[in-house]
Amino acid sequence: MLGKFFESLYLKVFVNVVVGHAKSTVYVESCKGEEVITSDQATFETTTLNEKMEEFISSYVNESPYHYVSILDTSNDQGAAPTCSKLDLPDYFEIEGAKSICNAGKWTYYTSKADISRIKRSYPGIGVDFIFSPFVLLSDFFKDKLDSSTAMYVLVEENYLSLCVFENSQLLFAEHLNMENTHDSEELLIDDSSSVDLELDLDTSIDDDDLEELDILDGFGDIEDLDAIEDINEFSESEDAEEAFNQEEKEEFPVNESEGFNEDYQRFLLIQSAVNNFYKDAKYKSAFVEVAYIADGVGVSGDLKRYLEEEMYLSAYVRHMDLNHELCEIAKREV
Repeated sequence: MLGKFFESLYLKVFVNVVVGHAKSTVYVESCKGEEVITSDQATFETTTLNEKMEEFISSYVNESPYHYVSILDTSNDQGAAPTCSKLDLPDYFEIEGAKSICNAGKWTYYTSKADISRIKRSYPGIGVDFIFSPFVLLSDFFKDKLDSSTAMYVLVEENYLSLCVFENSQLLFAEHLNMENTHDSEELLIDDSSSVDLELDLDTSIDDDDLEELDILDGFGDIEDLDAIEDINEFSESEDAEEAFNQEEKEEFPVNESEGFNEDYQRFLLIQSAVNNFYKDAKYKSAFVEVAYIADGVGVSGDLKRYLEEEMYLSAYVRHMDLNHELCEIAKREV
């Protein structure tokens, strides 16, 4: 009771950090109950905690003893598995060196213990309360779509893609993809071009070498369960509404078309390679993907949607995601 009284005297401060290729973006909200009193955002030319970034964060966390720092994990050794069974989890990742959490009793997200320690050591003097998986953000962001038929969901970050396939709210496949590995995925497509054929042969078995590391993050730290974010607005399936939506995205999140073309082609190659892995690997339940939902955290060009539709024959829908705000929403639910 006394704790609740003291808590009511202070604002709750939520600090949310998203690390990109060469910069970090920090978004801060100060809240009283459900009300956001103040908010602020700053970008720093660093991927670690430098002096300016520490001063910015400290100026807020020092205002209240009730402050919470959240990080979006970009670790390579992270992933998700379509099971919560301890007997089956070793088929998908090395469980001894990983921290894993069962989500909604249906699927598991994980990251390596070494990466958790590294992230926490990267913010000395400030501390890290929550480390969130991009797959948790993605599944929450498209919560209203997960109970539909089989679909692919992709979170686009500056350096990474987090891709998963869901069927009726059940995770079938997931992979965390590094943009720096685009050449590897392009070679895979060239060396195994026959796999582009999307016919599924349920009797074909393959090696697991093509799936070296699935990557997904987790809300580790003090997190046990992640509540869903508030429902998002329904996508309009109509052609007119889709065209209007895409125009709004261009105005809100302009991109450099020349740079976007190259990067979006790289993203397309990674997505195509991941889908091929899903179709080929016998340990994943076979299902045909016809729809793709893209959570755009960077401002992709229209080329990515076009590649998916023309080259993979998918119905693709793109929606802007503010990564820092989504982190903040999840953190507030944890508290």
